[in-house]
Amino acid sequence: MPPTTDPKRRALGKGLESLLPSRPATPPPAPPTPSTGQPLEIPLDLIERNPFQTRTRFDEAQLNDLANSIAATGVVQPIVVRAIEQGRYQLITGERRLLASRKANKTHIPAIVRVVSDEQAMEMTIVENLQRADLNPMEQARAYQRLARDFHMTQEQMATRTGKERASVANFLRLLRLPEPIQQKVEAGELSFGHARTLLALDTPEAIAAAAQKVIALSMSVRQTETYIHGLLSPETKQSKDDKAIKPVDPNVREAQHSLQRTLGLKVKIEDKNGKGRVIIEYSGVEDFDAILAALGSR
Repeated sequence: MPPTTDPKRRALGKGLESLLPSRPATPPPAPPTPSTGQPLEIPLDLIERNPFQTRTRFDEAQLNDLANSIAATGVVQPIVVRAIEQGRYQLITGERRLLASRKANKTHIPAIVRVVSDEQAMEMTIVENLQRADLNPMEQARAYQRLARDFHMTQEQMATRTGKERASVANFLRLLRLPEPIQQKVEAGELSFGHARTLLALDTPEAIAAAAQKVIALSMSVRQTETYIHGLLSPETKQSKDDKAIKPVDPNVREAQHSLQRTLGLKVKIEDKNGKGRVIIEYSGVEDFDAILAALGSR
């Protein structure tokens, strides 16, 4: 005969269970949300920053303004993320919105989930950043460099993907020829893109560094910098071997020479005799040569 269960013992056990309920097992992390193309409200704590981010500087005042706007009206444009392991997400685009939402003490943010590889995520991040207007020149230069290095894009392909002129892409890439201390000045905003491009007409890193220091010290405008660099490259008068002054360059020729140097960011010399002569453009690498071809409309 099977043993009978004591009703009192059964009642006692039930009472203990009600007083000391067993702890439920921790639920496993939710599976990654599939890509739907529709924005979802995702907890900020589940979103990791983008390891492929090109931007290195964020204006704190602008970030605070955006945080105040988000606190008042929310995030208008969803960020883009991709699902990673353990139910978490990794940011693809929208870093400022993510940082500002955290500053605004938001708990969730609207996000579109995309299914992309590491390479696709990196490309999307770089291209999205390049399409914005607030990257500093060195950030843009390094972004183009990564597209060329990691995705083997030509300058023409980069221009197409970002909606920029090919000559503009070439000019940004040429900024990487600046000495590192001068690149830091550009990144810090002490020198503009126009200043930097003009300085590249000089021959050596030492000459560029010396000229940059003078430009900063005297707070030269880009136009003043162009005049200064032009004077270094092409003095108006030279002394002959017998110490006699040579006739100054015709002002129209000098202005044309100056204009070409400003456009190309390269050393240019015009040798003119009564309306005939030659134009000499010096270049020191393939990128310079490509810039010349682009300016001439050959590519």
